[in-house]
Amino acid sequence: MISYDKLFKLLIDKKINKTQFALLCGISTATLSKLSKGETITTETINKICKGLDCNVDDIMEYKEEQ
Repeated sequence: MISYDKLFKLLIDKKINKTQFALLCGISTATLSKLSKGETITTETINKICKGLDCNVDDIMEYKEEQ
């Protein structure tokens, strides 16, 4: 399963709240909800996030074995 825990830690480290994050990266509140729930998002969205936060994919997500 893909985890976005790294993304939310990065937002805390950069002192960016979720609303600011959505505006900065050009993502919808529906997509923000998907991220919060660990649901599937598109590679286009991943690209927007990396561009908006000036980071790499491995800075915002990681694969974790399902238990």
